[in-house]
Amino acid sequence: MKLKKGDHIIVITGKDKGREGTIEKVYFKQNKVLVPKVNLYKRHIKKSDAAPQGGLVELPRPIDVSKVMLLSPKTKKPTRVGYKINQGKKVRIAKSTGEILS
Repeated sequence: MKLKKGDHIIVITGKDKGREGTIEKVYFKQNKVLVPKVNLYKRHIKKSDAAPQGGLVELPRPIDVSKVMLLSPKTKKPTRVGYKINQGKKVRIAKSTGEILS
């Protein structure tokens, strides 16, 4: 998977198309990423000490990697990710600008 935690992404398809966010967690085996405030669903919860009111709560679900694209740090536009050998190390690069990603 070419995306990792902390990457700034944009959703390119689905109900949340156009939303931006930062990856919070990566699920490698399922090929999904968790982004706050993207792919939200409503969940009924019972009264408890943690939630004394109970009721409806909105929670984010993981979204498939094929539905998101990395935003280029330089141009703030969606870009594909590639790899390049730089000083004996394999580094990620933004395909559109050729800029090295952290």
